[in-house]
Amino acid sequence: MDIDSKCVDCIINKANFVINRYGSDEDKRLRLSKEVFKIISMSPKGDTPPYLNARVIRMLKSELNLGDIYCEIKKAYNTLLLSMEHEILNNIYDSEDKLLEALKYAMAGNFIDFGVSDNIEVVELLKIINSAPEQSIDAKEYENFIEDISSARKMVYIADNAGEIVFDKIFIKVIKEMNPDITIDIIVRGKPVYNDVTIIDAEEVGISSIGEIIENGTDIPGTQLDEINAKARAAIDGADFIIAKGQGNFETLIGCGKNIYYIFLCKCDLFIKRFKIERFRGVFISERNVKNMIKQSDSCEAVGL
Repeated sequence: MDIDSKCVDCIINKANFVINRYGSDEDKRLRLSKEVFKIISMSPKGDTPPYLNARVIRMLKSELNLGDIYCEIKKAYNTLLLSMEHEILNNIYDSEDKLLEALKYAMAGNFIDFGVSDNIEVVELLKIINSAPEQSIDAKEYENFIEDISSARKMVYIADNAGEIVFDKIFIKVIKEMNPDITIDIIVRGKPVYNDVTIIDAEEVGISSIGEIIENGTDIPGTQLDEINAKARAAIDGADFIIAKGQGNFETLIGCGKNIYYIFLCKCDLFIKRFKIERFRGVFISERNVKNMIKQSDSCEAVGL
């Protein structure tokens, strides 16, 4: 997905947060700000927002000698959602359709995204989680999803954020129960970026017990197919179907033509406008149908609907 002016605003805001928090003096902060604008201004046509974002954050981390600055935040949200795991599992198994319920909780977990917001309010997160069963899912898309699960021999699950990964684990567990013969690979980021899940974060919540964790080799907050390592690319290319969580994975994978189901919450103004839904409402859409969904939204806007 090409970069929009709103994406540039977001990248600059995230860069400013890092510069102002870790820059030691005004001269250094000014120099780094100029470097950010330079990287953005020289970005080639076709760059995706996550790829450009990664280049900016990569430069800042190098200049400021920063490591995994979200390490403690990731641990905190993993711990918080692990404390809710038993309750959520009970809710899912008490529901009429445990797969649908698990999907909705996995969708709700996408709220934990420090790539979009500098501050995640726990009260708001709990509100989103508690209202997860109210999320709407397209019936036809869901029917296709069930068919893919039933017939697949190999699935790839592209994870997004720490904390959220706990609900991903629950979702994958339910999928595995529907098709015990399915092989599942779970792809995570290869290097720390924001609160995106790495292998350390994924292993911390015990997800390795239900699938192989594969690092993708990059610090891009998305899945740029021409940048990830050979193992992650082979897993994706060899999958019967793929689940991709979060806006960053959507932005980097849309248009690739693979059998992907995207799951995320609309958290930024651009996505709210693109999908014509309220903030923090969920999207569950396949690669084969997503362009039609966006076109329909654009058409509705054009005629004032």
